[in-house]
Amino acid sequence: MNTEIRKPDYAQYVVCAVMVVVGAFLIYDAMSMPGGFAEVDPVGPRLFPIAIGVGLLVMAAVLAIAIPRGFRGEADAGEDIDPDMPSDWRTVGLLVGLFVMLIVLVEPLGWAIAGALFFAGCATVLGSRHYLRNVVIGVVLALVSFYGFYSGLGIPLPAGILDGIL
Repeated sequence: MNTEIRKPDYAQYVVCAVMVVVGAFLIYDAMSMPGGFAEVDPVGPRLFPIAIGVGLLVMAAVLAIAIPRGFRGEADAGEDIDPDMPSDWRTVGLLVGLFVMLIVLVEPLGWAIAGALFFAGCATVLGSRHYLRNVVIGVVLALVSFYGFYSGLGIPLPAGILDGIL
C-alpha cells in the first residue's frame, strides 16, 4: 500500500459494501447448507465458503479503516494492458451468456456436456481459434471435475442425459 496521505476515495466504500454482502451471503449459505452429502470429506462442504466469507469480511473491515486515512494501492506497473482502452463489453456479454447457458443446460444435459460446452465456449470467446482443441480440453476439464467432485468429494453433479453412462 502507498503510505502517502491523500484525499480519501469514498467510492471504495462500494467495494467494501459488496465484500460485506458477498461475505455474509457465503457464511449464511454455508451455515444453512444441509450436511451429510460428503461422506469422504472429514472437513465437510461448509469449511471453504465460511473461510472465504470470513476473509471477505475481514478484508472489507481493513479497507474501510484504510479509506478515510487516504491510503490507496499502487497501480500495477507490470500489467500489460492499456488502461486508456475502452472495455470489451462484447466479450463480457458473451461470457455472461455462457454462464447463463451453463445454468440452463446443466440439469437437462448434465455437467459433463454443459461443462464441456462452457469451457470450450469460454476459450473461444477469450480468443482461442483452435476449435477442436477447445472442445477436447473442455471435455477433459468437464470429466475431470465431474469425477473429482463425485469420487474425490462425494458430491454428485448432474449426469443429465449421460446418466448410467458416467
